[in-house]
Amino acid sequence: MYSPIESEQGFNFKPELPTSSAYYRLLKKIRRQVGHAIRDYKMIEDGDKVMVCVSGGKDSYTMLDILLQFKRIAPINFDVVAVNLDQKQPGFPEDILPRYLEENNIPYYILEKDTYSITKRLTPEGKTYCAVCSRLRRGSLYGFAQEIGATKVALGHHRDDIMATFFLNLFHGGSLKAMPPKLLSTDKKNILIRPLAYVEEKDIIKYAEIRNFPIIPCNLCGSQENLQRAMINEMLREWDKQYPKRLHSIFGALQNVSPSQLADRDLFDFEVLDEQREFDQNVDTEALKNRLDVVNLSFAAE
Repeated sequence: MYSPIESEQGFNFKPELPTSSAYYRLLKKIRRQVGHAIRDYKMIEDGDKVMVCVSGGKDSYTMLDILLQFKRIAPINFDVVAVNLDQKQPGFPEDILPRYLEENNIPYYILEKDTYSITKRLTPEGKTYCAVCSRLRRGSLYGFAQEIGATKVALGHHRDDIMATFFLNLFHGGSLKAMPPKLLSTDKKNILIRPLAYVEEKDIIKYAEIRNFPIIPCNLCGSQENLQRAMINEMLREWDKQYPKRLHSIFGALQNVSPSQLADRDLFDFEVLDEQREFDQNVDTEALKNRLDVVNLSFAAE
């Protein structure tokens, strides 16, 4: 859907910044949303070294671009380093990301690991690659974050990804969970952040198109789970067209959880409710009993 801008000299990896008013309105909106997410969840602090996971897709390019802008203007000091995991997928254009990062003076690492072959070997015939692929990718990236001394690992999931994951778990996993904007990894060694948590995918699509990022599509995935996610994404897009405020309301619900109004016994202690019950000491229990007797007699008469 997206591709680098090609000229007689080849791909243009460092196009001039757009100057249209529409671009600046969109940029202002995305920067505001990213700034609010960083503030609300205390994602980045003074002295942090943020490892930005860059896949070559529109989301990670946008995240990297906005974080670099914040690095220049933020009142705190933090470093940004881009890291790409080259999974040795056949046909992957290995030169595109390094050229883009070098020509834009962005510090980066290319981590080479053949997780593609392992994913193909471990995934049963007809099943999705995503579970194995993502697990291997996370393990490689999280371990590398420790090697380079990164204090935060930034992932490019946006608002729509978070909601799609919520509905995938709701419809197919029997659980109420999504992707949190900030998370401590299972091994408790990495803090994961999602600076695009408040940003809508349609705005990222527009931003990537305007900025002409050299997008690299992922051709590895495409079976059952992805089909389910694709169906949910289509459902969300249709809702957004028909009911513009619905997705905003759904995401707001993820930030406004009432454990006592659900049914998870581990999340809320229903057994202590009897102990917490308070009785009104001023109630005349004898008078109340007489009133109830009258009510009971009236029902009996009918």
